[in-house]
Amino acid sequence: MKNVLCAVAGAAAVLISAPSIAQTTLTVATVNNGDMIRMQGLTSEFTAKNPDITVKWVTLEENVLRQRVTTDIATKGGQFDVLTIGTYEVPIWAKKNWLVPLDKLGADYDVGDLLPKIKDAVSVDGKLYAAPFYGESSMVMYRTDLFDKAGLKMPESPTWDFVVDAAKKLTDKSAGVYGICLRGKAGWGENMAFLTAMANSYGARWFDEKWEPQFTSPEWKKTLTTYVDLMKQAGPPGASSNGFNENLALFNAGKCAMWIDATVAASFVSNPKESTVADKVGFALAPNTGLGKNANWLWAWSLAVPAGSKKVEAAEKFIAWATSKDYTKLVAAKEGWANVPPGTRTSLYNNPDYLKVAPFAKLTLASIDAADPNKPTVKPVPYVGVQYAAIPEFQGIGTQVGQQFSAALSGSTTVDAALTAAQSATEREMKRAGYIK
Repeated sequence: MKNVLCAVAGAAAVLISAPSIAQTTLTVATVNNGDMIRMQGLTSEFTAKNPDITVKWVTLEENVLRQRVTTDIATKGGQFDVLTIGTYEVPIWAKKNWLVPLDKLGADYDVGDLLPKIKDAVSVDGKLYAAPFYGESSMVMYRTDLFDKAGLKMPESPTWDFVVDAAKKLTDKSAGVYGICLRGKAGWGENMAFLTAMANSYGARWFDEKWEPQFTSPEWKKTLTTYVDLMKQAGPPGASSNGFNENLALFNAGKCAMWIDATVAASFVSNPKESTVADKVGFALAPNTGLGKNANWLWAWSLAVPAGSKKVEAAEKFIAWATSKDYTKLVAAKEGWANVPPGTRTSLYNNPDYLKVAPFAKLTLASIDAADPNKPTVKPVPYVGVQYAAIPEFQGIGTQVGQQFSAALSGSTTVDAALTAAQSATEREMKRAGYIK
């Protein structure tokens, strides 16, 4: 009898200790950028409050992430429960019914606090289809000590002529210091993000009003020639392999006098834990040529839920946490206000604690406000999007063009040959897609 009672008591103990809630595992696909890696380190804060949810991360280099996520959603592969996507994908995928509208992020989420430019970029017909984790434009980051030593003064809104001239003067190859670091790695979101924004400032455009590609225009020739010549004279060796992360590492190691790239990098280059030149960095608007457009883009890495997901409720909980005001406060408490994800919420740019430690804050906001996806170019165009044309075909076309321009930078082809190849590849795809005859 005693043994029977023990057995019953043992079974009861087992029942009591068994989990009372079913576990949901969320697989999150994300990009290997600093802010995303920081979010992974803070995930335990989310799972502590949501013990029924486990988060599994798939962290990928930018070009690979885009490829994997696009393939998965287009084939309904179901590998991922939360996707990290950008302003390019959101409206296109939402219109294809590939994304779940995010209208259940909680009463305290405060959608109205999202910066209007960023919110519009991830909404369709007024509905949010992705929640922005961080938003960005682009800016000039530069070494104040090197500028002072050379007797140069960076204007708040520099011209390309000034930047080119300064880059040449600041190059000291014997000391391993290069006048400028710019993206060269092929990819529609890598070198073409930079080059399209630069081309906009030179008066170039991807397509005219009739969708005819424009790479044989004098404006594109001026853009690409200026870029290639500048990088050959004042850029680091192997620049055709450098994307955002590679240039960030070069700048933080003191190898670049100037770097024109995402405003989100400002907190990394001015963080003494990460940058050897943190106390010697200044910021300016992306350059212009006097035509009324700066070479600045508009982007937000955002979190979205693929349609058909069986884990929508858990995914929405995670997204609401990762893109909330409370998450911003969490990062501030752990890492300091200067390191919170920027560019998504109006309240951040009204926060005195942030403004006190982020000398780049007002310039970031001015750069985001200056970007106009609806009028991205000097001449009229039939597309929206600043550093891309928001059509489904752009991803493939942009990557092909990016490969040609990267080859021109590496010296394996000429500027003229790269532009001719870009023109014919783009014409071919636009004919195939029915935009032109």
